[in-house]
Amino acid sequence: MPSPTDLLEALDPEQRRVAEALRGPVRVLAGAGTGKTRAITHRIAYGVASGVYVPTEVLAVTFTTRAAGEMRGRLRALGAGGVQARTFHSAALRQLRFFWPRVHGHELPELVESKIGILAGAARRLRLTADQALLRDLASEIEWAKVSNISPDTYPRLAPARGRAVNGLDSDTVGRVFEGYEVLKRGQGRMDMEDVLLFAAGLLAEEEAVAAQVRRQYKWLVVDEFQDVSPLQSALLDLWLGGRDEICVVGDPAQTIYSFAGADASYLREFPAKHPGTTSIELVRNYRSTPQVVAAANALLAGTPSKGVDLVAQQPPGVEVRHSAHPDEVAEAEAVATRIVELRATGTPASEIAVLFRINAQSETFEEALTARGVPYVIRGAARFFDRPEVRQGVTLLRGSARSGEGDGPIPEQVRATLSGLGWSPEAPTSRGQTRDRWESWQALVDQAEEFAREHPGAPLGAFVDELDRRAAEQHAPVADGVTLATLHAAKGLEWDAVFVCGVQDGTLPIIYAEGAAAIEEERRLLYVGLTRARRELSISWAQARNPGGRASRKPSRFLDGIVTQEEPPGRGQAARRSRKAMRCRECGGPLESAAEKKIGRCSGCPASYDEELFERLRAWRLERASADKVPAFVVFTDATLQLIAEHRPADETALRKISGVGPSKLAKYGDEVLSLLVS
Repeated sequence: MPSPTDLLEALDPEQRRVAEALRGPVRVLAGAGTGKTRAITHRIAYGVASGVYVPTEVLAVTFTTRAAGEMRGRLRALGAGGVQARTFHSAALRQLRFFWPRVHGHELPELVESKIGILAGAARRLRLTADQALLRDLASEIEWAKVSNISPDTYPRLAPARGRAVNGLDSDTVGRVFEGYEVLKRGQGRMDMEDVLLFAAGLLAEEEAVAAQVRRQYKWLVVDEFQDVSPLQSALLDLWLGGRDEICVVGDPAQTIYSFAGADASYLREFPAKHPGTTSIELVRNYRSTPQVVAAANALLAGTPSKGVDLVAQQPPGVEVRHSAHPDEVAEAEAVATRIVELRATGTPASEIAVLFRINAQSETFEEALTARGVPYVIRGAARFFDRPEVRQGVTLLRGSARSGEGDGPIPEQVRATLSGLGWSPEAPTSRGQTRDRWESWQALVDQAEEFAREHPGAPLGAFVDELDRRAAEQHAPVADGVTLATLHAAKGLEWDAVFVCGVQDGTLPIIYAEGAAAIEEERRLLYVGLTRARRELSISWAQARNPGGRASRKPSRFLDGIVTQEEPPGRGQAARRSRKAMRCRECGGPLESAAEKKIGRCSGCPASYDEELFERLRAWRLERASADKVPAFVVFTDATLQLIAEHRPADETALRKISGVGPSKLAKYGDEVLSLLVS
């Protein structure tokens, strides 16, 4: 077990101050990448090693099971394995299971895994039609209300004042559903996760003997990620303390990104006012990122209400932060995927690369671009685009329409008509939540239909469905390790060597439904979280239009004003000119309009510069191989990839690997056969 001296010598000066502050209220403002977990685990271990703390009398609380597990592992390694490190819910549930039967004479109510089933019953009683997306949005709203100490009868009055809304429902209706949910739940003898905290707080408030026993058990409290504490969790903490001040809280107000779920950073900011005599310490030494990344993160928050600590980089200098405008989202994804291929070629593992965006629906263009290059990827916190229920449902209905021949008119019109039957509308929902997420997924299908119709005028609906099937088949290959695709929310707490923060344009970041100064600042902090995930390389990009050929009306996010040097108007600088230069026909020099043209690098009307006889041989081989493998021909190689092979005639595996659409798996499976065709 490390000695007290060893524990302190392992820390920097600020971390050491944290470790030595063993008594009284302590607040640690810990910037991103400054080693807060190291500081607080060493503080606990130092308290144990020096005899101030008894391990079993310390309760360390955090917000996720992953963080609690990491904390327990570190404490064991530091000789403080007897300390309880738990989430709020885990700690409260453990106490409830012990005390509830002794106080009430019967077992604790059964914990429900999901609110959806009970909510569906409550909605039916009100004769309210609610699909799964609306039920999930109601569940999230009820969670917010309960952690904010808002009851069903006060919800209709307080929710509008807090800027709360569930799409398509007024606050009175939500309040009635909330009340019906609580009645049904109690009648079934069940409780939800918020009840765990409510019941624990009620037990401590009403049973003095229970409160006294808990306070004797836990004399020292440590709370991580304190900026995410809700009113209900704050109340429970106060009951655990019982007027004592032996508490250490750690957090970063600049990383408050869950206000919509009830988190309230004011508890962290105002901690010294609530606890007089607080020792307040700032951790500012960033050990994660290069000075270039740290400078961008500091600039983002400078002079704003979201400003936390000023980070000081400890890593050696690295590459400058990249920032670029692109004509459309397809071009943006293509550029990101190309850079990822370069990074992997120079030794950066796929697992050390991340592409971050604001909403899940943005993932599909990156999935397609990475798949075309054979780059493996994993999606964190969501299903792959074509695995999402609303997308599967939409594609199934489109396939049915195509097979029945019922559709008529241009493909985009048929797609809109089909998706309208599911709930899609031209106008986006005005609030966040599952209903909005589902709409975004359907809108992505509409956008793909419009792009396909431009590239294939006059094509039937069945051809578009075949294209969707191709994308799904290529993107569903299982991978054990790959580039991470994630929303900015899902990226919190993680880090990678190279990070691409994409879609950083107004309307997306800040998101269009973020209204009011507080909501806009939360979006700024969300971008801050994204920037500070990068260790060595950070790229920021935005698209001037959503679809190829669309009007370039988008502007880079207002948040980039202090980060991106704009010698020219946003979107018309060198990055945009490089993007335009890269998107011109290699034959005639004219602009490339469609994604297919951009992939092959020439206009569809220009004569082919490839060997057409070789191309036909490759197509014949592909048909034979696809038949033998019992897969569609495009799964072997697309026409665009075969054209590139016929044009460049790669002489070896290294050259073949550079062709767009030839990834490691396809190279291993088909490489020898393709190369033999090229020399025959």
